[in-house]
Amino acid sequence: MPRDPNTPTMEERAKIPPGLPRPHPTVSYWQEPPADIADLRTTTDLPAKADYVIVGSGISGVCIAYNILCKQPNASVVALEARQAASGATGRNGGHTKAASYRSFLDHERELGLDEAIRIARLEYANVKATHGFARKHGITCDATPCSTVDIMYSQTHLDAGKEAIQRMRETMGKGDPAADYRVFDAVQASKTFLTPSALGAFEYAAGSLSAYAFTVGVLKLALSKGLNLQTTTPAESIVSGTESGQTVWKVKTPRGYIETPSLILATNGYTAHLLPQMQGLIVPLHGQVVAQRPGLDLPQTGLASTYSFVHETGYEYMITRPPGTPDQGTMVIGGGLWQLPNSGASRYGETDDTTLEPTITNLLGDCTTEYFGTNWGDDHASGRIRKEWSGIMGASADGLPYVGAMPDMPAGLWISAAFNGHGMVWCLKAAEALVEMMIGDEAAQRAVDEWFPRSARMSRDRMGVSFMGRKDLRAPGEAKFGERSRL
Repeated sequence: MPRDPNTPTMEERAKIPPGLPRPHPTVSYWQEPPADIADLRTTTDLPAKADYVIVGSGISGVCIAYNILCKQPNASVVALEARQAASGATGRNGGHTKAASYRSFLDHERELGLDEAIRIARLEYANVKATHGFARKHGITCDATPCSTVDIMYSQTHLDAGKEAIQRMRETMGKGDPAADYRVFDAVQASKTFLTPSALGAFEYAAGSLSAYAFTVGVLKLALSKGLNLQTTTPAESIVSGTESGQTVWKVKTPRGYIETPSLILATNGYTAHLLPQMQGLIVPLHGQVVAQRPGLDLPQTGLASTYSFVHETGYEYMITRPPGTPDQGTMVIGGGLWQLPNSGASRYGETDDTTLEPTITNLLGDCTTEYFGTNWGDDHASGRIRKEWSGIMGASADGLPYVGAMPDMPAGLWISAAFNGHGMVWCLKAAEALVEMMIGDEAAQRAVDEWFPRSARMSRDRMGVSFMGRKDLRAPGEAKFGERSRL
């Protein structure tokens, strides 16, 4: 959509303080019913001290807790959660584990260098595989389903750029590298194979789907079994550093009192600037919406074989279908729609009210599947199309990559893993692993992290100087080599 002079700019929206998570948010499809530990407080009283305090119980926070307790079983670890466990973006996403690294590869090569572009692509692929592997190894019931995914292209610009990027990945990474393994479909093949009559082409590659909420609750239970102390409905209102016996101590204020720790980890994503004003304009909240709907009667009622993204000139939607044998098998979970709003969806940036829905996006998400599948949709289900609609708050970074590591130019002991740009399921598990090695790993482990974890995702002084100009995977064509740098 063209620029609307009455809509605030990205720069103006980026200056809005995020505040704390709102009470009584919309309830997502994944949260019905809530987990049995949704309101858990491991101890009646908030501990006065802990070796580690983690703010946030989403996938980042619980994976960090789990990794700490695996390496230091006797450590005292407390996780503070403002609302229910895993009630933030993790419990509100679209159920995708999908890297789409080709969409960012050329930009990363140009901006960061070839080695770093390859490192990011391999990290994203590894994170998808590791997430499903972790669920399988630990018996976490989360409907984890490795499968193919397909990007249906409705833009010749992005179709051509995708072919170029895939060719470049094959040339530089090797055709045998699974992170560079894509299958290209022309319009006729894509329309027939994926039931999308208007497709200009498509790219197919490995991905998966799951309930991120159930997965995170499963990891949380593993961490609790190792000694994690979870304190729900205990928001971190402010933080301050001090000194005790010559050591830096961080003091966290909550409505239930204070807790002190030498090691404070912020897994706060879009809300980070509430505790760290230095991050205002570097991590900007982004309000997103997702809808669960019943498939049209002419589509397979037990689910499609692939997950989908539908890529336009200036935006995209993403979709999974619930796999056979799961509750509500065949149900479509679809999100996106920012591109339908003025100024690249600027009004959704800086917005942290996940108690509400944006009407234009509601209409788009409710109607778009019939357009994408056309005559293959058939009549709507007798019970109606829409099962559930909800919203959630993501964290968008100024340079399009997450911030992972020690906070620069601040007292020791303050760490961050946040701003996953709506792509947490292809970053968070491995980012948590890397962060814990940065914190407490031996020299060999830290050297190993230097080899596999992208340097461009580490927190640094240089990155603090980048200005936020909008989510980098929603750029208009011409602003970057690929246009949209989306990992979908």
